[in-house]
Amino acid sequence: MRIGTHSNRLGWLPLGGVAGIGVAVQIAAYWPGIMIWDAIRQYGQAISGRFDDWHPPAFEWLWRQWLPIHDGPAPMLILQLILYWTGFLVLAGWARRHGRNRLAIAIMLAALLPIPFALIGAVLKDSLMAGLLLTATGLLAWHQDSGKRPVQLIAMFLLLFAATLRFNAFVAGLPLLVALLPARWRSSPARLMLTAIIAAIPLFLAVPVANKLLRAEHSGVELSLVIFDLGGITYHSGIDAFPPQPVVDPVAINRACYAPDKWDRYAWWGPDPCPIGFETVRAALEQHHQSPYGYWIGAILAHPIAYAQHRLSHFNRSSYFLIHGDIPPPAFRHSDPNIWNEQVRPNVVLTTVDDIAAWSTRTPIGWPIWWMALAAGVPILSPALPTRRLIVPVALSALLYGLGYLVVGVASEMRYHLWTMTGALLATIIAASDFLSGACSPRARLICAAGPVMLVTTLAAGWRLL
Repeated sequence: MRIGTHSNRLGWLPLGGVAGIGVAVQIAAYWPGIMIWDAIRQYGQAISGRFDDWHPPAFEWLWRQWLPIHDGPAPMLILQLILYWTGFLVLAGWARRHGRNRLAIAIMLAALLPIPFALIGAVLKDSLMAGLLLTATGLLAWHQDSGKRPVQLIAMFLLLFAATLRFNAFVAGLPLLVALLPARWRSSPARLMLTAIIAAIPLFLAVPVANKLLRAEHSGVELSLVIFDLGGITYHSGIDAFPPQPVVDPVAINRACYAPDKWDRYAWWGPDPCPIGFETVRAALEQHHQSPYGYWIGAILAHPIAYAQHRLSHFNRSSYFLIHGDIPPPAFRHSDPNIWNEQVRPNVVLTTVDDIAAWSTRTPIGWPIWWMALAAGVPILSPALPTRRLIVPVALSALLYGLGYLVVGVASEMRYHLWTMTGALLATIIAASDFLSGACSPRARLICAAGPVMLVTTLAAGWRLL
């Protein structure tokens, strides 16, 4: 018995060693946490206690709770690290429980994927959301084994909190939440559909309910998507899709302002803001008593082809699919200037981690579209896999969240795909372990499962070589 206990403890040493080294590297590189403009604005509201809904006030409220203990970004960085590594450790522990030690080690090594590893060092809603989803995924694996209600409830809470951090986060949480519910609720296609609808309601309402409870002031943040899409429609159709603006030749002006990768030229914070911008569009809509969403939908229906061209062009760039030239850095090396002088000191560890993350964008592991393709293939392979109850919801969560930016994306930054990359990697690793452990699948199914990633790899690599 003592020998068994000793062996069991030794089995945890490699897993704890990976986590310990990973945390040490991240702290050495990023302490006390990188704050870009988004985080700076959120930290200011956390200090004041007055929130608006431009960024999720739930994030700011949580940050405010740490202020009596420690100011600055350090507490949020620690929280992100705890959630990130807890998620991987809980999943690795689940694998060890099933005697799958190699899978446990592979899961821990997955935490070292360069871009997610680097992005966790920045205090961001995307990083916190990924950590919450990771830990919920680990608890889902244990719940499917044990059926223990406390595990289920904690996982549900984490998913609900994650849903408060982005208005589109509900699509990431939905497959995981459905998988946490009783199996009999999913015993037929009709029951599965009804369960998904019911589960989507609290996740979808998480942001507006949190905003209401925290008395967040309405900022008009929804106009960022509306304006970006109107700009794209105008650019591709050659017809002015904006509400009446006090400018001459809005089509020509928009042609100089529009860029498919991000909406920032229409905002007020850039060095050269567009004459057609956030405030002018908002004023025009208010003057004519028009709903932003109503006007937006009307423009889409009037110019569906131009809208599709715009959205596909943006998604292509944000997913790093068919692109040429230099790729923007996937992570962050320093904080933006701020009045609290919160900065990460330049250091060789940060530079090394960031260089590795940047290098990975030259390979498929640095392309979000590649991870979406992997996630799309996993459910095709899953009927023959013993852990399909876990890998299918994780793969769908990663895939649906990534594809969601086809409709709602307004910028092309790697951080938006942090969960997609991480979730797809985990689902793929567990599926591959099942397959290598003897799970069989018809050849036709294997070909179909490999099809998306082979196609994406061929097209993306070929495009870059042209």
